[in-house]
Amino acid sequence: MKIAVIGAGNVGVSICDYILLMGSCSELVLVDIDRERAQGEIMDFSHTTALTFARNTRLVSGDYSDCRDADIVIITAGAQIKRDQTRDELASINAEITIDIAREVERYAPDALLILVTNPVDITAYFVIANTGYPPHRVISSGCIIDTARFMKIVGDHLGIDPKNVFGYVLGEHGKTAFIAWSLSNIAGVPLDAYCARHDMPILDRDRVLEDVKQVGLEIFRRKGNTDHGIAASVFRIVQAVSVNEHSILPVGVMLQGEYDLDDVVLSVPAVIDRTGVARVIDCPLEDEERKRLHDSAAFLRGVIDTVRHESKN
Repeated sequence: MKIAVIGAGNVGVSICDYILLMGSCSELVLVDIDRERAQGEIMDFSHTTALTFARNTRLVSGDYSDCRDADIVIITAGAQIKRDQTRDELASINAEITIDIAREVERYAPDALLILVTNPVDITAYFVIANTGYPPHRVISSGCIIDTARFMKIVGDHLGIDPKNVFGYVLGEHGKTAFIAWSLSNIAGVPLDAYCARHDMPILDRDRVLEDVKQVGLEIFRRKGNTDHGIAASVFRIVQAVSVNEHSILPVGVMLQGEYDLDDVVLSVPAVIDRTGVARVIDCPLEDEERKRLHDSAAFLRGVIDTVRHESKN
């Protein structure tokens, strides 16, 4: 499998690290507007191939033409969020950037599966779908996988269990209108409140948990100036599902086409991911309030989409 990463910033390089360590591809291409930086990263990575645990992935730093026939293209490039800036303020500029990138990639890898990481990721994924020939099922927003991982970690810490044993999803926009689908959340099949009651633990403060999920990324950013490890691992989770044809159900951003009575908007909902991309969207029995929050999230994103269209040629 050939994988290309567009953007040699912290997130792009961290994704490359996961791909190489896990031995997920035969060829890895890194492209960045700063060609010397991309070359330096690839030179640095190349020295790992001499170590006994490493697989000899072919490493390339180059241009879009080097993405020819790539199976997966991961787009991380774009303007970076600044302190006290919201994802939404990045929308217009990064929509333009990702459209231009996707159009260049399409010239050489029209059959690739695109994974969008550039924020606001649901908006950039939407505009890539709207302005290229890539079908919706071949464009995935990394969406709320990272939010869901944060939710699992927070709940796992509260209950004193491995976060991998927490089942649940953060859905909707990857941003301020995201919500936790509490009706789908459980531990070993036991609803969270019932689990806490059975084990003499305090019931989770749902509002506090959601706020912590939303704020922890900002707290990481405040402390170190970026977030990269968690999002890189989340993107790699999608890559793994595609490369191994796992048919895994992941809370990724997908273009909805009637599901949940929503259309023409990219939102995170549980979806089956395999080598074709989005194989299907899972119709989960959300409670009325959760469904309303999903629709509210869609309405917010449509407002951002309208603003971007008004401010740009796309």
